[in-house]
Formats: sequence, structure tokens, C-alpha cells
Amino acid sequence: MLTYKTIFRLPATFLILIMLGCASTPTTLLPESRVQPKSDYLIGPGDQLQIFVWRNPDLSTNVIVRPDGRISSPLIDDLDVSGLKAVDVGKSIENRLATFIRTPRVSVMVSGFHSTVDQQIRVIGNATNPKTIPYRAGMTLLDVMIEVQGLSEFADGDNAQLIRKEKGVARQYTVELDSLIRGGDISKNRAVTPGDTIIIPESWF
Repeated sequence: MLTYKTIFRLPATFLILIMLGCASTPTTLLPESRVQPKSDYLIGPGDQLQIFVWRNPDLSTNVIVRPDGRISSPLIDDLDVSGLKAVDVGKSIENRLATFIRTPRVSVMVSGFHSTVDQQIRVIGNATNPKTIPYRAGMTLLDVMIEVQGLSEFADGDNAQLIRKEKGVARQYTVELDSLIRGGDISKNRAVTPGDTIIIPESWF
């Protein structure tokens, strides 16, 4: 029986695996799949936007999307931009500015990328630098490992778990990151999809 003292000594990632049922339920290896096709980038909280209003430099500005998915800029308060493409944000700003200036023309560029949760890859546990990564078209496990600077010294990479939503249901797969990164077995590389979560446990030995 686990005592409170024992629980607090367990690695955080192992506790996550317990909650997911990994400790008692074996999982299958992640099958090979096609690389995801290129798709439009959707703006999310934390993204930095460059807003350019033609012939109105006083209205042109740089803003950061707030945690609630909204932005504020000159003459515009609380515009919801989360989940929109940059071109759609530009059109929304034009509609707001039309109240104040004649025929506004607005361009929006994303200069700092975080994106929406559904377009992110989350890496938890024993990576060198675990973090959330904006998904890029064609991204694979190898690309993700480069982003997080590989496995930590004590990682049990070949028992890493990938959680993926398929038709609205969360599925759990094993990915063999140790064989891929340290063993150089490129056959273990797999395509990742937007919204994937990778959990890397700690080795017991």
C-alpha cells in the first residue's frame, strides 16, 4: 500500500502514467502513418501579431494574444482572434476600423508562434527540455526530440507513451525514443499529429 510519503517520492511522470492507466494496461506501438499535409496556421494565446494599417502608421502596432484569445490595439478593444487565420484577423480589424476611417486596408503577420492547443505537441517528463511545441507540417518524432534537445540521462525512452485523439477518443501508444535517438534506428521514427502528447517516464535502473 502506498503511503503519502512514498507517493511524494515517486517521479512526477510516473504519477501521470498511473492516472492514464499505463502501469497496468499494455499499449501497442504507434503504427506508421502518413505525414500530415500542410495546413493554415491558426492563431492562439501567446502569439505575437504585427498589425499594419495602410496609410495609418498610428494604428499599426505589435500585439500579443492574451490568454483569453483576445487582442487590443488602437481604436479596437477585445477582438477575439483565437483559432483564426492571420488573413481573417486582418478582415476583422478592417471591419472594426471602418467605423473610424474610410476603406481601411489591414495586413496581419504572425511573428511569434504558440498556436492553439489543438495545433501543439506537448512533451512531458524526462526530455532534456520538456515543453510545448507548435506543430509544423511534416513533423516527426525526430523533429520533436530535436526541439526538446533529446532525452534526459535517466529517461526510459523506449517506454515513452504518445496520447493521440482519434475520432474524438484518446488513444495511447508506445513510441521507442531510445532506439530512435540513442540507437539511431530510423525505422522507429513516426509522424506526429497536431494535439499529440508525449510522456517520457524515468528509468527504474
